Formats: sequence, C-alpha cells, structure tokens
Amino acid sequence: MRRSGEAMTLNLPPFTRAVTWLLAINTGVYLLMELLGLARLGDVVRFVFDYFELLPNAVIHGEIWQIVTYSFLHIGFMHWFGNMIGLWMFGSAFEGSWGTRRLVELYFVGVVGAAITTVALSYTHVLGSPFIPTVGASGGVFAILIAFGMVFGENEIMLIPFPFLIKAKYFVAILIVVTLALAMAGGGNVAYVAHLGGLFFGYLYVKRGPRKAVNLGLAERYYALNNSYYRWKRRRAARKFEVYMRKHDRDVHFDEHGNYIPPDDDTRKGNGGSKSGWVN
Repeated sequence: MRRSGEAMTLNLPPFTRAVTWLLAINTGVYLLMELLGLARLGDVVRFVFDYFELLPNAVIHGEIWQIVTYSFLHIGFMHWFGNMIGLWMFGSAFEGSWGTRRLVELYFVGVVGAAITTVALSYTHVLGSPFIPTVGASGGVFAILIAFGMVFGENEIMLIPFPFLIKAKYFVAILIVVTLALAMAGGGNVAYVAHLGGLFFGYLYVKRGPRKAVNLGLAERYYALNNSYYRWKRRRAARKFEVYMRKHDRDVHFDEHGNYIPPDDDTRKGNGGSKSGWVN
C-alpha cells in the first residue's frame, strides 16, 4: 500500500496485536479440524461443525452462540487462507490508525452483522434457506475491507499478482458490485449474503463513530420518537374530548398541540393568543 502521489513501494503490513490474535485463533481452529480429520475423527469434526456453524433455523430456536462461533470455522485451505490474507492486509492498517479496540469492535460487528443478515434473508427463501449452514470469517473481513476503503480511500494498493495500482475506494466499490451481482445470481456455495452483511454493518460502524456516539444517537432517536408518540396521543385525546363535549352542548377548544384554550383566551373571540392547560 502507498499514499497517492508517493513513489511506488512494496511494503508488507505488520502483524498488529488484534490481527495477530485473530489470525492465531482462526488458524488454530482450522489446523485442529484438519488434524482431527487426518486422525479419522470425522465424527468429532462433524459435531463441532453441527454445533458451532451458523444455521439460521438453529439460531431461531435458541442456539444464539452460532452468530459468533461460525466465523472461526473454515472449509478447506483456500477458504481459510483467503480470509486470513484479507484480515492481515487490511486489518493491520485499520488497527494501526484507529487502535486495537476499534479493530476488534469492527471485526465482530461485521461477524454478527453478517450472521443477522444471513438469518434474516434466509427466511425470505430468495437468498438462502434456514437449513443451509454458513461458516467463515468473511463477514468480519468484509467489514474491515469497507472500513479500509472509507478511511484510506485515496491510498493506492497493488492487487497481487496483477502489476498495477488502484485506489482503495475503487477497489472496495468494485468488490461490492461483484459481491452483489454474485449474491443475486446465486453464488454457488459461497455465502455472498454474509459478505453483504459484513459490508453493510462495517459501513454503519465507520459512519456512526465510537460506541458512545452510537449510544447517544440511538438515545436521541428513541426520545424523539417517544415524545412524538405522546404528542400524537394528546392531540387525539383532545379531539375526542371536543367531540364528546359538543354532544353535551358544550363547546371547548384545543390548539394544534393538544393544549386546552380557556374561553377567554380563544383567539376566535378576539381575546389574544395566550394558552394554558397541558404543557408540551
């Protein structure tokens, strides 16, 4: 990777703290499964996959841990290797810039977000099925990819083995288009829906900022919706009360906010515009 305008250099990323731990855990689980297979302990391998893979139908029936554990399971060398290369190449740059905690948060936001997306869309029976399992760290890796494109968009990267440079934001944009196209086309046995979920939740994480900012934003939205709901209830109650009083030959009035207007203050009688009663 190099910054736009700098002379081209080939630099391998460092093994930062969180990236090293994630690589070690994923690699350890992959090697353990391979060794168990070589030792002809296929029943143990099948048990691990059946219990810890992401199966939407199982998640709905209470096996919630699968929305995280599936990400540590890989099938075959290329599946494991591709995810680990992406985690190392792009995760180390993000961690070096935003810190270890933020990288771990981003990774697991992508993992869980991809799982939620997979489970939700599986029940549409358009993209996937509740009875098709998903494994792999792609959700977390794709969250890191889109975060890299957003944070380091102007930086240029070399797509090995292709000998040319491309800006990170264009690389991520192409990746999203290809992933979306493959997801809509079926994509064989690759969980492109999980990729899209990782991309989406990674985007949300970068746009919303630190966790406190997210919590504050959610709280503000909650109280705004809550206040709007109660204002609507008050206006509806005021209208009902006006109708009720008219049926009993009494005329009362409320303003547009549901506040009671005393007869002496009713502007329709030319007595100013002051209001009293319920307050907003």
